[in-house]
Amino acid sequence: MRKVSLVLLGAVMGASVVTIGSQTHLLAAAARAAGTDTYRNLNLFGDVFEKIRSDYVERPDEQKLVESAINGMLTSLDPHSSYMDAKSYRDMQVQTRGEFGGLGIEVTQEEGLVKVVTPIDDTPASRAGIMAGDLISAIDDEAVLGLTLNQAVDKMRGPVNTSVKLTVLRGAQKEPREVKLTRAVIQIRSVRSRQEGDDIGYIRITQFSEQTFDGVKQALQKFQQDMPGDKLKGYVLDLRNNPGGLLDQSVSVSNAFLDKGEIVSTRGRNADETQRYNARGAGDISKGKPVVVLINGGSASASEIVAGALQDHKRATILGTRSFGKGSVQTIIPLGQNNGALRLTTARYYTPSGRSIQAKGIDPDIQILQDVPDELKGRDETKGEASLKGHLKNGEDEKGGSQAYVPPDQSKDKQLNAAFDILRGVKRAQASEEKKAEPAAK
Repeated sequence: MRKVSLVLLGAVMGASVVTIGSQTHLLAAAARAAGTDTYRNLNLFGDVFEKIRSDYVERPDEQKLVESAINGMLTSLDPHSSYMDAKSYRDMQVQTRGEFGGLGIEVTQEEGLVKVVTPIDDTPASRAGIMAGDLISAIDDEAVLGLTLNQAVDKMRGPVNTSVKLTVLRGAQKEPREVKLTRAVIQIRSVRSRQEGDDIGYIRITQFSEQTFDGVKQALQKFQQDMPGDKLKGYVLDLRNNPGGLLDQSVSVSNAFLDKGEIVSTRGRNADETQRYNARGAGDISKGKPVVVLINGGSASASEIVAGALQDHKRATILGTRSFGKGSVQTIIPLGQNNGALRLTTARYYTPSGRSIQAKGIDPDIQILQDVPDELKGRDETKGEASLKGHLKNGEDEKGGSQAYVPPDQSKDKQLNAAFDILRGVKRAQASEEKKAEPAAK
């Protein structure tokens, strides 16, 4: 059986392992495991299906009935398990390659509405002012309530240069506002980099797609060429509002800053399903230079894998606010030609020290809150994984979300400027909103 590693967060990006297998094999395994009660319940399902098929007031679409039943089973498990029809599955494959059509927002579902985890940089959504934490209640005046997440996402997609109207609820009062956007081809440039002054390399990763590690590697090489020797003081790795992406890319990016050691492990229901991903190959291509990693409430899954690995190995200073807390692994299981795929939660992932960040997130070493404009106060936080209905539980000390606001004006970005100060060795007074986090658990 061939395995490919991805990372997804519901309809947003997160940590996943994609297993390519045959539908026949899965059904046979399920049949062997099923007991008498299971068969009785399957007979009940068949009876109900036949009754709907024969007696419903209008002739139902049988394919949609089956797909809805499958999706109902999966969504009852947790927020990240779902059924993808053939089109949605193709769209997902296109998206992981770093180019797709749409508005440029990563979303999940909350209380029946579509919740924005983060807008993608330089897309119609980000230019229109869509923010992390916004709730979408209607698409082209059609209520979202009652739609599956995949159905809602499908309605937001469409031909390039066509318009779509979103009704957005924002803030504690959930005041509605209408936003009209024009669909575009979303070409995700997952890595952006620039030289800051003459001594710091800044790398922003917007999500983990197939091109991410190559982009980081090229940025590091360029910085080392343009700022040779002792001139280069270190790097800022900005993962704020990064919803995740491909698991193998998060491992490779971590590996770019580590010589050796474990990066992440995934653990399923059975002990023999544990997988460990370790640093290997060329190792630390950043050549040991200091690193500051920026995270916030919109940093999820693959972003948390990188932040957790570098934090546990004490390779980087983690700065910002607590991350989202998406610590479960989804397996994407194709169901045969033209039959879509299952996205099924099969494991949790753990940082090198054995921490599960599920519904807890990564606490930064240094917490710094941004100054939020008055008109955005109350809208600047994400509730995090712990707020999602049906999420996988993780003990008694689950934590809510945290601030996800990033000022568009760099001069007002307290987290970024603090990172520059740390790398330059500037002594900074501890402000009231800034604190040293507790040491990482070992």
